Amino acid sequence: MSGVDAREARAAERAPRRSPYLGGVSANQNQVIAGALFLLVGAFASAGIAISLYPILRRHNPGLALGAVGFRTMEAVLYAGGVVGVLLLVTLSQDFVQAGAPASPYFQTLGSQLLAVRDRTNLVGILAFHLGAFLYWCFFLRSGIIPRWLSGWGLVGVILGAVAGLFVMFRVIITLSTVQVLLNIPIGVNEIVLAVWLIVRGFDASADAPRSAQQIGRLDRGESH
Repeated sequence: MSGVDAREARAAERAPRRSPYLGGVSANQNQVIAGALFLLVGAFASAGIAISLYPILRRHNPGLALGAVGFRTMEAVLYAGGVVGVLLLVTLSQDFVQAGAPASPYFQTLGSQLLAVRDRTNLVGILAFHLGAFLYWCFFLRSGIIPRWLSGWGLVGVILGAVAGLFVMFRVIITLSTVQVLLNIPIGVNEIVLAVWLIVRGFDASADAPRSAQQIGRLDRGESH
């Protein structure tokens, strides 16, 4: 075999390896689709949480309530966009394999763009979550319907999480780096504690009732005028 033939053979061997993730996505498409569906469930849950909390927040601060719903809805839409990117990546991977894993950069370039869409939509969705959560924790801290130590913890957590997201966006750190994980641990643990607290204790009705009564009284006085 001549030197030219040997180089061509080595190039042909290396060609399919240029996009190993496309072959992997095609081979594990059921798992990838299942993961996308879980992300879609998370998107619906984000919107559902906002809708369920809206009546409570509206009694205290309609503007804050509307802002929180807006950010959480934006979060849900962005997560759904990431799901579309993943599903398109599955389709691309199938085409890549059916074409015989060609060395053409077409598949690699398009696959990289779809991965970027997924990563960026998820990142902006996470930032929208932190903004919506910041409004929630401001409300909880002011209303006192949950312990203020838990509200303060949540405020610190969402600020740290938002900083981590901005660091990734501006490429100060990479996605899922140690710094990003550490900055998101406080809000992650806080969300778990909050869920357990609400299941076991619920909201403090005594803290919520006086404010509601005061607002009703103001509304009555306003109507009388």
